[in-house]
Amino acid sequence: MAKKKPKKQSPSPRPIGVKSVPPSSLKPNPHNPRALFDKEPHDTLRQSIERVGILVPLTVYFNTKRSCFTILDGQRRWLCAKELSLAKIPVNEVSEPSLVQNIITMFQIHKLREDWELMPTALKLELLMNKLDERNEGRLAALTGLDQAVVLRCKKLLSFAKKYQDLMLDPDPKNRIKADFFIELYAVRNDRLVKSFDWFKPDKFTKAMLDRYKEGRFTKSPIRLKSVTDFRKIKQYISQAKNAKKEKVLSKRLREYSENQEFDLDHLEISSATVAAEAKAMGKIANKLIDELEKIEIDSFIGEADLWNSLDTLRKTLTSKLREAGRRIR
Repeated sequence: MAKKKPKKQSPSPRPIGVKSVPPSSLKPNPHNPRALFDKEPHDTLRQSIERVGILVPLTVYFNTKRSCFTILDGQRRWLCAKELSLAKIPVNEVSEPSLVQNIITMFQIHKLREDWELMPTALKLELLMNKLDERNEGRLAALTGLDQAVVLRCKKLLSFAKKYQDLMLDPDPKNRIKADFFIELYAVRNDRLVKSFDWFKPDKFTKAMLDRYKEGRFTKSPIRLKSVTDFRKIKQYISQAKNAKKEKVLSKRLREYSENQEFDLDHLEISSATVAAEAKAMGKIANKLIDELEKIEIDSFIGEADLWNSLDTLRKTLTSKLREAGRRIR
C-alpha cells in the first residue's frame, strides 16, 4: 500500500478572532524583521492614536511556552499604547505559528509597508535560510514576498562581519551606518581582481573605507568618501585597469588609497587606462554611426539640410583629427 503524502503546512497561521486585551498581556515578536523604530515616525503614530485610538487591530498569537500573546503585526501600535497607558487594545488572534510560519508571516505582513532598515531583515532572512537550507534568491523571494533584488542585497549584507552588521543596527539614526554603504562596498570588496591582490584583507579594507566614509559625514576633508556611490567610481577604475592590463599599477594604488588617508579617490585613476576606456567607448560610437549612415537612403534625406551640415562638420573634424594623429605617429 502506498504511503500517504504528508499534508502541506499552510504558510500562514489560522485566524481565531478579534478581542480586546490589556497591553501588558502582549510581548514583542523575537522574529520581527523590523527591529529599529525611529523616533519621529513613532511620535507621529502615538499622536494619531492619542486622538482617534487604535483603528487597526494588532495581529497576535498565544505563545504557549511564554504564556502570553506575541505580536505578529503592530509592535509600534503596542509601544504607543503602553506609552499612552491605554487600558485595552484591539487584537486579531491567530493560531500559534511554527518558526518558519512566524518568519514568513512577518515578511508577508510587512512587505507592503514603508521600507525598514535592511540589516534586521537580512538577519531574519538568514534564520529562514538556515532553517530551510535554502539559498536560491528566486525561491526565497517567492516564499517571503520580498523582491528578489532585496533578497540579494540582504545576502550581501550577511557577508560582512558581525561588528559591521551591528553598525547598521545602532538604535540612534545619527550613528547608524546605512546598509547602502556596505552594499556598494560589496562590489569592490568582492571583485575578483581585488581579491587576488596579496595584500588585500576584506576586513581591514572594509575598516579603511568605513573610516573614510565617517570622515566624510562630519568634515569636508578632501580624502573623504563623499557618497556611497564613490564605490561605483572605484569599480570603474578597477574595470579600466583590467582592460588596459594595468593590474599591478592598480594594486599598488588601491593599497596606497586604503592604507594612507593622504590619497584621494583620483589617486586610483590610471590615465592610460582611462584613455583606453574612452577610446573604446568612442570606437563603439563611431561604429554605430557608420552603421546608421550606411542605412541612409539619400533620396529620402535629400531635403534635411541640418543633417548634411552636421555631417559636413563631422567630416571636417575627422579630417583634422586624422591629419594631426598622422603627423604625431610619424
